[in-house]
Amino acid sequence: MDDKRIAAAEHKHLIPLDRINGYDVRPGFYGINGATALREGVNFTVCSVEATDVELLLYHRGEKEPYAVLPFPKHYRIGGVYSMFVFGLDIFDFEYAYRVDGPYEPKKGLIFDRSKPLLDPYAKAVTGQSVWGEQPNQDHEYRARVVVNDFDWGDHVDPVRPIEDLIIYELHVRGFTKDPSSNVAHPGTFEGIREKIPYLKDLGITAMELMPVFEFDETMGKREVNGRTLLDYWGYNPVSFFAPNTSYTAKKEFNREGDELKDLIKDLNSNGIEVILDVVFNHTAEGNENGPFFSFKGFDNRIYYMLTPEGWYYNFSGCGNTLNCNHPVVQQMILECLRYWTIEYHVDGFRFDLASILGRNEDGSPASQPPLLKNLAEDPILRNVKLIAEAWDAGGLYQVGSFPAFSRWAEWNGKYRDDMRSFLKGDYWFAEAAANRLIGSPDLYTGQYKGYASSINFLTCHDGFSLWDLYSYNEKHNEDNGWNNTDGNDDNRSWNCGVEGETEDPEVLRLRFRMIKNACAVLMCSRGTPMFLAGDEFGDTRLGNNNPYCQDNEISWLDWKRLNTNQTLYQFFKKMIQFRREHPAIRNNLDPSDTGFPAVSIHTNQPWDNSIDQDTKCLAVCYAGKTEQGEDLVYVALNVYWEKQRFELPKLPDAYEWRRFVDTALDEADEITITEYWLQPRSVAVFVGTRTKI
Repeated sequence: MDDKRIAAAEHKHLIPLDRINGYDVRPGFYGINGATALREGVNFTVCSVEATDVELLLYHRGEKEPYAVLPFPKHYRIGGVYSMFVFGLDIFDFEYAYRVDGPYEPKKGLIFDRSKPLLDPYAKAVTGQSVWGEQPNQDHEYRARVVVNDFDWGDHVDPVRPIEDLIIYELHVRGFTKDPSSNVAHPGTFEGIREKIPYLKDLGITAMELMPVFEFDETMGKREVNGRTLLDYWGYNPVSFFAPNTSYTAKKEFNREGDELKDLIKDLNSNGIEVILDVVFNHTAEGNENGPFFSFKGFDNRIYYMLTPEGWYYNFSGCGNTLNCNHPVVQQMILECLRYWTIEYHVDGFRFDLASILGRNEDGSPASQPPLLKNLAEDPILRNVKLIAEAWDAGGLYQVGSFPAFSRWAEWNGKYRDDMRSFLKGDYWFAEAAANRLIGSPDLYTGQYKGYASSINFLTCHDGFSLWDLYSYNEKHNEDNGWNNTDGNDDNRSWNCGVEGETEDPEVLRLRFRMIKNACAVLMCSRGTPMFLAGDEFGDTRLGNNNPYCQDNEISWLDWKRLNTNQTLYQFFKKMIQFRREHPAIRNNLDPSDTGFPAVSIHTNQPWDNSIDQDTKCLAVCYAGKTEQGEDLVYVALNVYWEKQRFELPKLPDAYEWRRFVDTALDEADEITITEYWLQPRSVAVFVGTRTKI
């Protein structure tokens, strides 16, 4: 949206030039996409390059048939853009949609259908599915509302941290507080998260990554399995890219959609927590040839979607269709969308689901210099927001370490997850790979990544095992999903510590706690940006389900009772998060250390020995640098073997000594001074170099 154009329009006295079906109208403002309320009425602008006719439909709230139909006159079209200013409309009185006519030649990708009401691709608020899990009509008819953007941000200032200083906490809006154990007044909503801000601040995270909050259709694939209603719970079925999900609000927000989300973002930012949105620009909820028809198909099917020469949908998303991201029309929509969320919602970053699709040409082939990715990287409005790619797609394009980054994009480092999972559970022939992951994956992030902290390190996320389940199950247990346990990833690199699933065996539980602490300590002491899944900090379980995309129940909802049960685990996470925040040498190269130690170095259990081979059982990493407060020296030792191992730490100058900060094998690790250390089986210890003499 062009704010200058809108401001100019608001101060210009507009005169009707035509009258259509009882309404005064005139040609609108072609450069302002969507529906925009101005002083004397509403401006409607919509694009359809290959249409022959477009009609604006006005509805009273909740009514099936429009009370007014306003065809766009031929001279209200410039190129493929239709624009009409309608005088005297009160935005609180109506909802709107479009009907679009044009050729019907499916083999050419042209499927115009004048009988279908269409949702505005630039709709800022969507009606038709405001009650969670309920689709009020079977025709998937959606309508749009015009919103008032008058939210008072006051003296709000975005935190704007360097990406390497973030500690990212991924959560699902509904699942975070829906369980009664959350003890919030508004469970499963944006307001529910707001109620948990004191908890989040105490934990110490600095960024929250919200799974999709754009309007989506959770009822797609709705079915009954074992007496449970299953939904597309995660939200990866986008209906509208500009509109927040109305099901996530505590109260109805007619024509003010987004206020509760803005309240949440404002309060999180005020408490030093950035907000990253998980965005899904790779497909839509319209599906394949048999899917619903409610928006993009009706406006310009072969522009918005990648089609085969026969007119079928390419399916690089695994969801039926693929958004044609590098077509100029779609590029413009995505760019305007992200600008809108940045300007109007003060969003701090975006994580792009299946981002490799954004780098495909219109024929589906990978582009070497994708224009969309370059434009997003260089856009001035988006200059300070984080751009994070899930650098793969369902079509087999895996680009971790080769994503077109333009020294601006970060990536979910899937190789960090895989290599560190393997190494931590004892597959010690992964030692060389694990060493690279510890120090920021320099084997991956060079060249086009240079100058940017590109690695988002994670061991868990919404997709896959929770951290508790990672050390409780050898195999996935997705039977409740109704697909005979065939869905979900089989390559989990997990270990049940001797018993599959829940147990009361104290030895097994003790080992599981240690393994979780190992994972936490390593994640917080790795170069790059750490991210973990909400609930991992208190051992939340999904009962072995590694693909709970459809589970809107206790499988996916966080069980907050486990916060009390596993308080020691929570305290450990809190301690390690604070440790990372206090030691910048872990996060970035500082001024050179007076000790002569390099900024980062890899060791075995012998200092300065980096001769790693497939038999290496132990690793250590040392970080060193100098701040205004003095030396910052950190040594992290990993023993993934089933027997204890002796570590000799690098010799420090006489004025310094190594002191133990934490040992995951000990319930309490008192601070002690050491030069050598016996590290217990399957454990991690962290040491700090401390000055003892002035």
